[in-house]
Amino acid sequence: MRRLAALLILLAGPAPALELTFTGSYPLNRPASLDYDPTFCGLWIANEGPEVILVTLEGDELRRFGSDLIRIKAITVEGENLLVADGGGSFQRLSKNGDALGAPFRISSGWADTEGIAIDADGSILSVEDDPERMSWLTPEGDVIRQINTLTLDPPLFEAQGIARDPRTGHLLIVDDWEGSNSLYEFDSEGELLGTVSLTPYGIDPEGIAIRPGSGQVFIAFDQGAAVASFDYVPTLPEGAEALPPGADCMMF
Repeated sequence: MRRLAALLILLAGPAPALELTFTGSYPLNRPASLDYDPTFCGLWIANEGPEVILVTLEGDELRRFGSDLIRIKAITVEGENLLVADGGGSFQRLSKNGDALGAPFRISSGWADTEGIAIDADGSILSVEDDPERMSWLTPEGDVIRQINTLTLDPPLFEAQGIARDPRTGHLLIVDDWEGSNSLYEFDSEGELLGTVSLTPYGIDPEGIAIRPGSGQVFIAFDQGAAVASFDYVPTLPEGAEALPPGADCMMF
């Protein structure tokens, strides 16, 4: 029976892998962390300065404001609000108008070179760090739930920068910058590596990533050239799986 099952798996062939199709790019100064916001049909940008910036998908600025952190290195949409991180272990929640929704709080480990953040389905915080090299799951209050040493992956993830979660699959997309492999890594919802795609044909030194699930798009910020590139995106799916349903998109229109 086991031999029959193995034969059927071989005949079925491998599951379709992650696909990226480049569709365009535009210049944007120092985009370090991204997240897509369907409320504004735009991107929230952190550039390691004191402010966050909201831009249209074409890069036109809509909003700009600061926080109580010394700098903002990573940003994600958290429900109707924003979560920002300073890259040293501190986080703060802000409204989309820039109001502080509480004082800054710290990760329970005390230090985290946070490069990118996202929110999981259960409300926990997903974080990638490059010193030490980790992917972390945190409670909304910053307590560490579990961590993965990304150097133990095959291939290793040396310099994780941005992270995005696809709400349709729960898959996680993480970019590894030029000091690493200059690649995109795809994980399932539990953090198991599904595959990688080189980003070198499209740009150098990826820093941030955002998913627009309603249109099946991915946006990747490249430090070299200071640009945001857009891609049509198909995630890894089981053999014979149906097309994914649309996700949240452009609520303001």
